Amino acid sequence: MNEIPLPTNNACEQILGWQLGAGLADSPAILAGDRVLTFGQLCSLVNRIGNALRAGGVNQGQRVMLLTKDSPEMVAAYLAALKIGAVAVAVNTRASAEDLAHFLTDTACKAFIYDPEFAGIYSTAANLAAHRPTLLIDDVSAFAAGQDDRLEAVPVHPADQAFWIYTSGTTGKSKAAIHCHRMVGIAHLHLRENLGVKPGDKLFSSSKLFFAFALGHCLIGGLKCGATIILHDEWPDGPGVAAVVDRHRPDLMFCVPTLYRNLLRDGYAATPSFTSIRHYVSAGEKLPEGLSRQWQAASGSPILEGIGTSETVFLMLVNTPSAHRPGSSGRPVPWAEVQLRSQDGGDVTTPDEPGVLWVRAASVAAGYWNQPEKTAAAFVDGWYCTGDLFSFDGEGWWYHQGRADDMLKISGQWVNPTEIEERAIEVPGVAEAAVVGIANADGLVRLGLVLVAQGGANEKLLGAAVQEHLTKHLSIYKCPRRIAFVDEMPRTATGKLQRFRLRQLLAEE
Repeated sequence: MNEIPLPTNNACEQILGWQLGAGLADSPAILAGDRVLTFGQLCSLVNRIGNALRAGGVNQGQRVMLLTKDSPEMVAAYLAALKIGAVAVAVNTRASAEDLAHFLTDTACKAFIYDPEFAGIYSTAANLAAHRPTLLIDDVSAFAAGQDDRLEAVPVHPADQAFWIYTSGTTGKSKAAIHCHRMVGIAHLHLRENLGVKPGDKLFSSSKLFFAFALGHCLIGGLKCGATIILHDEWPDGPGVAAVVDRHRPDLMFCVPTLYRNLLRDGYAATPSFTSIRHYVSAGEKLPEGLSRQWQAASGSPILEGIGTSETVFLMLVNTPSAHRPGSSGRPVPWAEVQLRSQDGGDVTTPDEPGVLWVRAASVAAGYWNQPEKTAAAFVDGWYCTGDLFSFDGEGWWYHQGRADDMLKISGQWVNPTEIEERAIEVPGVAEAAVVGIANADGLVRLGLVLVAQGGANEKLLGAAVQEHLTKHLSIYKCPRRIAFVDEMPRTATGKLQRFRLRQLLAEE
């Protein structure tokens, strides 16, 4: 099927600009529970929302924030923001009020789109924020009702901002990776060239659409391929994901290792709904080799691991159906350049020698919003420093070796130990706190918190108080479930914390 030439550089037109002319107007674009939205209906809804946003005073370059569950309206509102030249910013629906206040202040968003169930956390966040949006939308359908379903995409320069993705910062405050309209040009390549995605295929991501993994490979890449994307509006767990798979029978599934582990543990991988899936893709955190092999034995299909980041959106290292190796992150895609560099900036060209991964591709972010120092450190001459340590073998397979800093990837989300430690020591009775990542029985990294109690403190009561305080002030994925106490923190002769000894302690427990 030939794609219709696109009239502008606008990202929305790159994603949805050819399907109607190619005869896909009545083909399903979105499946969400009982709902089916065709490409024709999706385009119409995008246009009505875009016209409503304009009428509400949203201009080119202004931010539109979305705090919504995955739904057809969320997809349409996101694309509508792109189409009118605004900047779409979807944020974590499990963010704390303090995180949301930071997003509101940092974006200075003109419009805020949210589901009614998030009204309470928005109210709390708005009282903490230095900025409040002037346009609040809690019912997208009502907001767009009566608007014209015709809308011309705003012409943009390829380097104009299209959307932001918030990623954890080393200071604990999330930073926004700025993505431009040009990045959509490679959105479909891995899906089409490596995974064979075509119109009519059904794609399902267990991750939510505010994550780069799901955003890039379903909302952006999947729709651009003319495929059907399947949405699940609840937070993913094994039974919920299995029910969606059983109902809609996707052709491709995008999932994080934690969910694959849970689905395998609960016996879903060997059921007909899962064995009929053509390809499984994993990203977000390292896929343990043992889990990979167990999944293939149960389902009959390999999990194709890859790696991307919020700053690249799409996967830069991939396993493919024709070339895959358990335990490896894969090989570089043709449309991206990758390099390993030593800590002093020299090139690493020797097999099995670790180095920091740098990436250059059309989808690499333009930088971080209002973070000039972090931008200068991470983005150099078109290259992006991922901060991940990798090595490659003599056959060109790449292997993740951890982080070059203390950041941890937990269930696909970056966590900064310092942020948690600073919150923990706010609790009376805590003298010191340290957070480490420890592997569980399945090889997945989880958070552990080690505390030093002040003299006389009851450790059991203090541990409960710390957990309550962290849950109140941090997003749930940043709250360690395992807490241990030590008399003193292990340190080197120069006073540096020995985190490896804390990991050993928690592992022994």
